[in-house]
Amino acid sequence: MVMTPPRPQAPRAGSATAVRPASPPAPHVPRSTLLRLIAGVWARIEDRDQRSGNSSYYLILGSTIALTAVGLLMVLSSSAVEAIAEEGSSYALFLKQGMFGVAGLALMFILSRLPVRTIKLLAWPAVGVAVLLLIAIFTPLGYEVNGNRSWLRLGGLTAQPSEAAKFALCLWMPLILARKGPLLRQVRHALIPVLPVAGMIIVLVVLQHDLGTSLLLTLIVIATLFFAGVPKRLFLVAGVLAAAGAVVMALGSGNRMCRITGWLGDGQCVGINDQANAGLGALASGGWWGLGLGQSRQKWFYIPEAHNDFIFSIIGEELGLVGTIVVLCLFGILAIAILRVIMRHTDPFVRITSGAILTWILGQAFVNIAMVTGLLPVIGVPLPFISYGGSSLLVVLCGIGVVLSFARARPTPRRGTGGASRVSLLTGRDGRFEPDLAGPSGRGRG
Repeated sequence: MVMTPPRPQAPRAGSATAVRPASPPAPHVPRSTLLRLIAGVWARIEDRDQRSGNSSYYLILGSTIALTAVGLLMVLSSSAVEAIAEEGSSYALFLKQGMFGVAGLALMFILSRLPVRTIKLLAWPAVGVAVLLLIAIFTPLGYEVNGNRSWLRLGGLTAQPSEAAKFALCLWMPLILARKGPLLRQVRHALIPVLPVAGMIIVLVVLQHDLGTSLLLTLIVIATLFFAGVPKRLFLVAGVLAAAGAVVMALGSGNRMCRITGWLGDGQCVGINDQANAGLGALASGGWWGLGLGQSRQKWFYIPEAHNDFIFSIIGEELGLVGTIVVLCLFGILAIAILRVIMRHTDPFVRITSGAILTWILGQAFVNIAMVTGLLPVIGVPLPFISYGGSSLLVVLCGIGVVLSFARARPTPRRGTGGASRVSLLTGRDGRFEPDLAGPSGRGRG
């Protein structure tokens, strides 16, 4: 007789021998709702899963075209009164700016189609041309405007070479620093030859009595060294030297001292801060929705040259707080898109150059808006893409063209990561910002 073995009884739920299925580990989620929100927003900015494809290219292109269009529109509105009085046509300054805008967009498109290796070849000629143009200012070709000898007259055209110097430094310094690689941890390699050449350019601008541009060039140099990963102790020395230089330049000019003391609340210099006060009045009178396009009152010679450095106040007066927020959002979109280009690539030249151009454009916009809103004294810095000035618009669009070239380029995978090409902006191997200086060079698609 065959006996069937009894089936083993399953342990009861309350039994001590019951085995519970292992639960999956809970994902690490920040406890605070604010921290979760910040982490989610930052993940979207980094685009870690690459779901958006190459959206950074279109974000940069779209925000640039939008800012340029806003600039041309506001130049037409803010310069109409002065153009009629001086040129005989309300469209005179607008047409000049439009000509440079079309040329700048064409150059932007050409630069965006160049591969990264060709962009590198432009660095040395760019810095050489910039130095020659800065020296030419001290020849009979240069002339003075509002106390600053920073303009060149070439036939019927005028140009400001210091704008080209910004673009040149944003190309040349990253090329040198990227080639040095790990040697940047040594102070002499971090400073030579970058600091002497950049210092010479800044000194040439200082001799032109242009405080605002010299401070922006100093900011570009410091930001480029930061993105390159030089020793952090150098930034303390650089900050002290930059502050001392700014104080010396301010003390050497009575006009600058009056602007600074007037900004601090001293009313001894009568009439010096009338432009700044009129700019604040324009922002206040605009309210939420503005007076309407073309309806500004302050442009009737209450704000001298309203289409230049104080064009942001005209935006606030005619388009209101909503219009100024739109402009700020466009700059914010541009900044986020360039940050994504930086995090997408491992080529140190691409990352350092993109960071330098980002600092140049966003830093200049911050200084201008802070100056118009009374957070900083008036130092004569135009608003990128929007203020009147052909050389400024042309060079800024060239800088955007370089970043668009990087956005089109296919990132080169980091060695030893199995094809991963993403690099966090905030953390390196030790939790600090540390670019991969030894990474392979990226190749553009042409």
